[in-house]
Amino acid sequence: MSAETYPIIVLLASFFIMIMIRFPIAYAVALSSVLCLLSQGLPLTTICQQMVKGISSFSLMAVPFFIVMGCLMGTGGISEKLIALANACVGWMRGGMAMVNIVASYFFGGISGSASADTASLGSLLIPMMVDQGYDADFSTAVTITSSCEGLLVPPSHNMVIYATTAGGISVGSLFLAGYIPGALLAGSLMVGSYIIAVKRNYPKGDKFSVKNLVRQLSVSFWALAAVLIVVFGVVGGWFTATESAAIAVIYSLIVSVYIYKGLDWKGVWRVLGDCIDTLSIVLILIATSSIFGYCLTRLHVPDLAANAITGVTRNPILLALLLNLILLVLGCIMDMAPIILIATPILLPIATSIGIDPIQFGIIVVLNCGIGLLTPPVGAVLFIGSAVAKLPMEKVVKATLPFYLCMIVTLLLITFFPAISLWLPNLLG
Repeated sequence: MSAETYPIIVLLASFFIMIMIRFPIAYAVALSSVLCLLSQGLPLTTICQQMVKGISSFSLMAVPFFIVMGCLMGTGGISEKLIALANACVGWMRGGMAMVNIVASYFFGGISGSASADTASLGSLLIPMMVDQGYDADFSTAVTITSSCEGLLVPPSHNMVIYATTAGGISVGSLFLAGYIPGALLAGSLMVGSYIIAVKRNYPKGDKFSVKNLVRQLSVSFWALAAVLIVVFGVVGGWFTATESAAIAVIYSLIVSVYIYKGLDWKGVWRVLGDCIDTLSIVLILIATSSIFGYCLTRLHVPDLAANAITGVTRNPILLALLLNLILLVLGCIMDMAPIILIATPILLPIATSIGIDPIQFGIIVVLNCGIGLLTPPVGAVLFIGSAVAKLPMEKVVKATLPFYLCMIVTLLLITFFPAISLWLPNLLG
């Protein structure tokens, strides 16, 4: 046994054992890293140094701002207006409320950037509404949780900021642009699946399409959608960095929520900020502890060993791409999104680039894989939220979600093997 083999076994075995016995992920990452350092005889002061180094990043300052922006817009009366806009766009179709759910998630995801926020906010409104109109409760919940993953792809997504920081040298603006078409493709595939089920079950249609109503709803929703334009075009145009754009978006969201839509008063703002601190503390603790874990992986040359092991299985680029997706999907079943991005990116990105996958394209692949993981037991946070909102057993929701898993996998494969889906828009805008 080499000098590196024993610490690697200690690091990975202790980590997966703690995951299996349902340790909080941050504790599992930190404790396994401590055990690994002790097995190498390294000083524990390394832990503090690496934790501070992990969160001492200008790019990561965008994360708390985007989280605050999403919380303010999500609780400031935005949801109802985006639902009305989506209804004006696609409510006339067979299974119209399912289509409204999917399109509203695309709009709302561009504001909140969070699948959990999407499910909790839109789900609490749309699931009861769909059930009242004759849709099955499990189908309504399945549509809600799967469409919420669009918010992970549509900017501004704080998970993309985390990926860009972890990958190193990746443009946040390019990642933001790269998410639009994959997000729309995911929405389209879910709409096709919903339409087939709606026709089979004879779900109702909505009101006839009206241009006048669409224009009216666009005028009402403009202030909400403008937040996304400020962030994306500000970053892409070079007017300000992702962090600066996020800070400006927070101020804009505050003004819109309090003074224009009047969905929040100042007491409500303080309550929202308290909720943001809870969310942000979880994210930053994960980033800090994952930095120690990443330090241990790098010191023990685990990325190189993993790359050699994976490429040793096959040299076929298509099979390697499928294998990378499979690894990410399996990790998504047992880990939350941020830890997967922080831990798996340094290991898998070199393999992806070696077979011709662009780092920006791989970021979209990672985010969508993690999004699917949020819907799969035993750790699927969005799956649990959807079940709680709909008051349905998780097993029933999973069964209803099976056709939509297929839609998401098809979208994932298209994004993997057709780079232009992710790269066309960033390349077009330079």
